Amino acid sequence: MFFLAILLFSYLQMSQQIQKTTANGKEMVTNPKLVLVQGTLNVVMKQNVTLSCLSEPASPPVRYALFKHNQQVSALNRSDLSPALFTLTISSASDVGEYKCKAEYNNSSGGKYSNSLTFTLLEPISKPVLSSPTSQAKKGQNVTLSCFSENGSLPITYLFFKGTQNISPQKTMQKREAAVIFLFINSLSDFGTYKCKANNSFPNNTKYSNGFNFTLAEERSHSQPLIIALGLILLLFIIGLALAIPFFVIPLYKSKKFKSTRPSIGLTSIVNAEESYTENEVIYSEIEPLRPEEEYINFSVIRREEEKGENLKL
Repeated sequence: MFFLAILLFSYLQMSQQIQKTTANGKEMVTNPKLVLVQGTLNVVMKQNVTLSCLSEPASPPVRYALFKHNQQVSALNRSDLSPALFTLTISSASDVGEYKCKAEYNNSSGGKYSNSLTFTLLEPISKPVLSSPTSQAKKGQNVTLSCFSENGSLPITYLFFKGTQNISPQKTMQKREAAVIFLFINSLSDFGTYKCKANNSFPNNTKYSNGFNFTLAEERSHSQPLIIALGLILLLFIIGLALAIPFFVIPLYKSKKFKSTRPSIGLTSIVNAEESYTENEVIYSEIEPLRPEEEYINFSVIRREEEKGENLKL
């Protein structure tokens, strides 16, 4: 049994050696390694990067080809055991993405692909905007501040300040959303200028927001609503009085004045207190009705009662 196991192991080693040998006696290429030798995977516009592709062991000459998303972009032949070097210039967003290389012998139908490397384009961030749902606050109130940069490669890191002092830990946002902090207005010293800054992997690209100030809100007294209500009631009373004068007061005044100037109709006896008349003297006056177009009264003396009696005796 031990002898059979040795024979089987030897057979497997010979089979693997045969698979590595081609018809012309050369070893088949192995999967090459794609390595970044210059630059970074996070790139910016106009940046140059260099990739190295090498299959070992392999008998030269070997043909190396560079692919981006399964589309060949460059190819090099190597007659020695040195790697193939590919230099790329990132000139547009289409230049970033996944890259692989392939190693094969010339005039052969086979070939092996390498591992992949993915380039990401870095964009500079825009100036962040600092905002709050309210610009007025009072002591003892909770408020919020939001910092947001609309453009720029993710992730973006935000930091909040009051004056020159940091007031919160930095917040790294993996999504395109604002960083938010909560503040408690405890004293007048909490009213001041707030700012935030933002940065990402783009080199030398830290930007600060505009300044934001909270103002002290005026506290209303308890008597203020009552004063407003009384003022409204007084205003309504004045308006009602102004409307009532032409419709009720003036017509009523004219009616009373007309009645006081209009005389009664008929005879009226008056006892004259003048010395020229005796106690029994009576004067009758006839008052004519007041005509609309006349404003005077016609008086006429009829006779004396005493003279009437004397005439009867005669």
